[in-house]
Amino acid sequence: MLAIASCRDAVGTISPGCEIFGLTKGQYSLIDLIEHVLQATGPADVVISTWTAAGADLDFAMRLLSNGSITRCRFVVDFSFPRRQPEYCALLRDRFGDDVIRLTESHAKFVVVTNADWSICLRSSMNLNENRRLESWELSDDPGMAAYLLDTVESLFEKFESGSQFTQARGEDHRQFRNWFGDDINGRDIRRAGWTCQKTGKPVG
Repeated sequence: MLAIASCRDAVGTISPGCEIFGLTKGQYSLIDLIEHVLQATGPADVVISTWTAAGADLDFAMRLLSNGSITRCRFVVDFSFPRRQPEYCALLRDRFGDDVIRLTESHAKFVVVTNADWSICLRSSMNLNENRRLESWELSDDPGMAAYLLDTVESLFEKFESGSQFTQARGEDHRQFRNWFGDDINGRDIRRAGWTCQKTGKPVG
């Protein structure tokens, strides 16, 4: 299967209730998968959560929005994106506008494609860029999972105002992340606190 050159051949037919898993070594990208999904679903809303994004893929996504394949597109990206890739971040804001972008401490990569008939969830190790390495993806038509992911995205969009996160001071990102989920996200994991047992001198945990 890793010798397959095209996204269409790798994914095959997308049918209601489907569950499809695949690997790629760079023959196709996340935006190729999104386009293939949209060919099956018809016009749909799209949410993209990515750690980073490249200019060519953002332009491709904009074309899908312009030609009506995407009816609404929203993005969740990591807080570090504006600092790591200022040119690409500026392109994202210019192409899509601050209203459809939110930042958070995130390494989650997923895409949700929804309309009246479909609830496609695409979970992937790939970012929205060229991926010349072994990457995995999983695609399913699953209303429950789509609702779960969209609830998280909706809460993030409701929590923070459009554009406000691009001008905040450094260090504010972690405070906002804690505020979004609650101060005690997972409690205190003493294995990561650097504590040692006074009696044995060995790390706790």
